[in-house]
Formats: sequence, C-alpha cells, structure tokens
Amino acid sequence: MIRIMIAEDVRILRETLSAVLDLEDDLEVVAQVERGDRIIAAALAHRPDVALLDVDLPGLDGLTGADQLRRQLPSCRIMVLSGLARPGYLRRALNSGVSGFLLKHAPTHEVIDAIRRVSAGEQVVDPQLALIALQRSESPLTEREAEVLKAAATGAEADEIAGMLSLSRGTVRNYLSSAIVRLGARNRVDAIRIATDEGWI
Repeated sequence: MIRIMIAEDVRILRETLSAVLDLEDDLEVVAQVERGDRIIAAALAHRPDVALLDVDLPGLDGLTGADQLRRQLPSCRIMVLSGLARPGYLRRALNSGVSGFLLKHAPTHEVIDAIRRVSAGEQVVDPQLALIALQRSESPLTEREAEVLKAAATGAEADEIAGMLSLSRGTVRNYLSSAIVRLGARNRVDAIRIATDEGWI
C-alpha cells in the first residue's frame, strides 16, 4: 500500500483528489493539509510514502515545503502539482530533490501512474514542461546579482540585504540595477518576476 499525503489549498480539489486516489487498491491517502506550513508536521505524524504538493500554498510555498520535507523525512518521495507551466518551478523542484512534477490539468490516470512510479523510485516530469525548460537559455545574472535579487524577492530592503550578504547599501543597489538591465526588466519587481519564472533565483 502506498501511503499518500496531499497538500492543496483548494478544498474541492484536495477532497476530490483524495477520493479518487482512495478508490485504487494500492493507494491510501493518510493526510491532507491546506497550508504549506503544515506539511512537515503532517508528514512526520503520518509518515507518507509519497507527498503530493501544490506549488501555490498559503503559509509556505510548496517548493520550499518540498525542500524542507526532503531534509526532515528523506524516505518520503515528493511529487509537485502546479497549475502553471513555469520552467522556473520545475528547475526549483528538481533542485529540491523532487521526484515528480505534473501540471494540475494532467488526466487522473497519469497522476495515479506517476504516484506509483515515483513511489518505485522513478522520476516523472511532465514532458511538455521539460521540453520548455530545456529550450530556455541559461541565466544572464551573475551569482551575486542572483543572490541580491533572491533576497529582494523576500521583500527585504537594500539595508537588510546589505546586512544579510555583508555588502554595502550602495553595492546592493548596484547589483539590483545591473540585474534589472540584464533581464530587460522595467523595475525590481519585474526583474524578480522574470528571474523567478525562469528559475534563475
């Protein structure tokens, strides 16, 4: 029996998916959570074999949750479900040790098959998304620009980023400006969006 945990904030999707999976003889949903910051506690309490995580969760996003889950419960295989075909999400997920990545509109039989394959130790990735990710170019950002932009994405201001990265405030501003130019962005928020969507931060 493959024990499954579902993390999905839309109740009808979570409950429907759970009901469909429970119809399979070899699958059992042992936990459901609606927030990302509840993933670890539920996983440690129920010890699932596979965790199905939505990317966009309140409290903590599913990709950060996946990274934490991999470290806290390495025996649990992780599969991400996303409503958006963003190559950046796929890159982040794979870097976090995720075993599966499917889009939410995938047919039910594909999701069930992917759960079984992931549980057996395989890696399953939506082929269309994998192709898009392969066609995208490498990041134009320097390592330091990416670091500064990633810190800015948390909402930190220049002074805070300077303290976090042991840089001067002026140097932080310079890195942010150069990142905006390299990405062809309109401003800092646009640069963060572009870099996040592409998986560069």
